[in-house]
Amino acid sequence: MEAKVKWTGKRSFLGETESRHKVKMDIAIEKGGENSGPPPIQLALVALGACTGIDVVSILEKKRAKLEGMEIKLEAEQAENYPKVFRKINLEFIFQGKDLKEADLKNAIELSKNKYCSIGAMLEKTAVIDYTWTIKTEESLTQT
Repeated sequence: MEAKVKWTGKRSFLGETESRHKVKMDIAIEKGGENSGPPPIQLALVALGACTGIDVVSILEKKRAKLEGMEIKLEAEQAENYPKVFRKINLEFIFQGKDLKEADLKNAIELSKNKYCSIGAMLEKTAVIDYTWTIKTEESLTQT
């Protein structure tokens, strides 16, 4: 895998992935940046959400679950001292669909966490990662 990152002035960089997708990264104005893109640490958190989300959707498709929507809310706590790694991360999955089975959702999340999500595996070296989920249906809201 290859990527490149080019400095574009002040504290701003343009990253390009091997697949030719580009992402602008920057920091807040009060830290010397222009706030023209997300800081890299925030992208790491979003990458965790996307990585585990891709796994979960794929697993649920194989289980023929009738998933109609999914959102993942992430919260992270960083160490106070540099390099300010993540120390704790909470992921809350909000599933939407008819006849979703708790066991299928739990299994999909656990497989992502314990086997498939490479971003989570890397972040677990410094952070405790907790996963919770909610099933949102028209009739009720079930929380686990």
